[in-house]
Amino acid sequence: MPPARLVALAARIDRLTAAVGRTVMWCLLAMVLVEVAAVLLRYVFGLGSIWLSEAILYAHATLFMTAAAWTLQQGGHVRVDIFYADASPRVRAVVDLGGALLLLLPFVATLGWFSLPYVARSWAILERSREASGLPLVFLLKTLIPAFALLLGLQGVAQAIHAWRVLAAAGSRREPGC
Repeated sequence: MPPARLVALAARIDRLTAAVGRTVMWCLLAMVLVEVAAVLLRYVFGLGSIWLSEAILYAHATLFMTAAAWTLQQGGHVRVDIFYADASPRVRAVVDLGGALLLLLPFVATLGWFSLPYVARSWAILERSREASGLPLVFLLKTLIPAFALLLGLQGVAQAIHAWRVLAAAGSRREPGC
């Protein structure tokens, strides 16, 4: 069995992920409202707005980059369920643990590592939109990349702990000598 501290850590990560996911889902509402406003301005009043277009892009990026961990937690990411759907909890735990340790965590660690200098350069110059009337917040938009890696990595750790717990519980139920 994983130590109680690790199980408690996984529970805290799960709560953080759920809180971030529920909070950021409001970006979807904001994105839809801003998109409706942009369409009305463009097609009813003949006015275009780079600022509104970029606001939609920022809301979309925020939604997807920060809610990815919540989607993982809820089992919403695409996976090949041919074998997984009918597998026993033990086999699912093996797949989840292997996937987290061998695929997810190395990916997010690499992404986080390589994104930090990119984001740091953007913050150093307080990077703005290339468009004159665009949003002056490109550095914040780029900050979503390491935030994505961090949130997804934390949820990967939580998933690995949960899988370890299932495997440990399944192992303790086995008969000795089997």
